[in-house]
Amino acid sequence: MAYRYWCGECSFKTPWLSESQGEQKQLEHYAKQHPGIPPGGHVEVNRKNPGGGIGCLQAMAIAVLLLILAASCHR
Repeated sequence: MAYRYWCGECSFKTPWLSESQGEQKQLEHYAKQHPGIPPGGHVEVNRKNPGGGIGCLQAMAIAVLLLILAASCHR
């Protein structure tokens, strides 16, 4: 899944990242821009593409199908 972290003090938001990457970016933002204030705000989940693209298994299946197709077309 992809997550976007919003700052509770200003209009900062992270790009769509993994949960741990987004949390780290928010912590870095608070340390730099709002020192001494505990991180707040909210987290947004990407609902349009919750899987974040095709997974490894799907990519491998497509690659195998393409290889089979290429082999069957070869004379």
